[in-house]
Amino acid sequence: MVALTQSLASYIHAPDFGPDEDEALSMAQQGVLDSIATLYAGSGEEVVRIVSSQFSAVDREDVRAAPAPFSGNHFKADEAAYVIGVAAHALDYDDVALSGHPSAVLMPAILSFCYSRNLEGLEALRAYVVGYEVWAELVARDSDQYHTKGWHPTSVFGTVAATAALAYLGRLSMPQIQHALGIAASMASGLVANFGSMTKSWQVGRAASSAFSAVGLAKAGLTASTDVLEHPAGFLNAISPRGSVDLARPYIIGKPRIVEHGLSIKRYPVCYGSHRVIDGVLQLVAADDIRPPDVVKVVATIGTGQASMLRNHAPMSALEAKFSLEFAVASAILAKSVGLAELTDDFVRRADIQHLVTKTVAELTSDPCPIDNAFSYKDRVVIYTEDGRLHDSGDIRFARGHSKNPMSDSELRTKFLDCLSYYTSLNDLEATYGERLYQKIVDLRSMKTIRDLWT
Repeated sequence: MVALTQSLASYIHAPDFGPDEDEALSMAQQGVLDSIATLYAGSGEEVVRIVSSQFSAVDREDVRAAPAPFSGNHFKADEAAYVIGVAAHALDYDDVALSGHPSAVLMPAILSFCYSRNLEGLEALRAYVVGYEVWAELVARDSDQYHTKGWHPTSVFGTVAATAALAYLGRLSMPQIQHALGIAASMASGLVANFGSMTKSWQVGRAASSAFSAVGLAKAGLTASTDVLEHPAGFLNAISPRGSVDLARPYIIGKPRIVEHGLSIKRYPVCYGSHRVIDGVLQLVAADDIRPPDVVKVVATIGTGQASMLRNHAPMSALEAKFSLEFAVASAILAKSVGLAELTDDFVRRADIQHLVTKTVAELTSDPCPIDNAFSYKDRVVIYTEDGRLHDSGDIRFARGHSKNPMSDSELRTKFLDCLSYYTSLNDLEATYGERLYQKIVDLRSMKTIRDLWT
């Protein structure tokens, strides 16, 4: 059995990104950019207000403080990470990789930590690469789907990954890093059953915040098992769906995993399990001029892992609709869009949407994607219409915005500015706020202190 905890601690203590460092940092910057966009867009959600109300604001000059930038309030850094993490994931619009949402956990933890310690932008990006690497190494150790077991991988793996990032930033010793990973492993939690409720985004904020506790406790002297990741009764075996954990393969530092796997940027603010189907429906509706009254039936082929995420078959709220394949299809047919404008309770409850929701059936495939086994190798959608025609999308391998079918820089900028425009319109702020923030993130690598990001 490989000494995985020790090997990862060694990497965290002195990471080496090799000749691919520039590309790795650029990918990390993309994750920060996209998740900052979604945190502003999601900042007005009720779950953010509720979680924020549990914490007391502190003076901005407090050495422990970090901002919740959309509110003007400063909290203790771990609490700021909590609030920011909830906001970043509240709309389910944040990026996807490694069977989860890396940036919604890593960005809040890292930026809040860096702000409170007055660290530079380059260090923040390096910490992101470290956190991503640890997440990727752990999630790749099991061939089965965590979602189908009931685990929310974002909050489970995110807790350990964010701890790795903060352990790097905090310059913990090797033994302290091992203890921090052990503490984080015992904190890691989150359930798929809470998808479609406020608790899903709460789980993400809690993961970001827990990293502060794990690192702080380890630095103060709290011990944990130094083989916690690979132990027969340890982290990977405990969360494994069927016990298919590879503990024989040694961890070898090579090309940064973020360069290998990248980040998939969402085009729609709904569960990523429905994105390929949405792409297919929108394409068919546009190409064949399909109108809502013409639709007899829609058959969508998706993976079993996706089906476990898309658990709401008759949604009656915007939050439930985010995890509904049936709503995604109905919105794409009726509105020719699945965007923030459609994710409202009123739209979801419209009679014509509710009627279309009943038209979609899912057919499941167990053929997994080798890149991320939470998803099928390919999805497909077929729309049957009143005139007897069958409109077939064919196999859809990657959604638009996937790391293998990426957005252009221009499209990324457009999404960012759209999210910031949504925020500024709700808060009566200057429209140029988004442009200024965008440029700061573009210049993050040369930023002398993260505090400049929020000024």
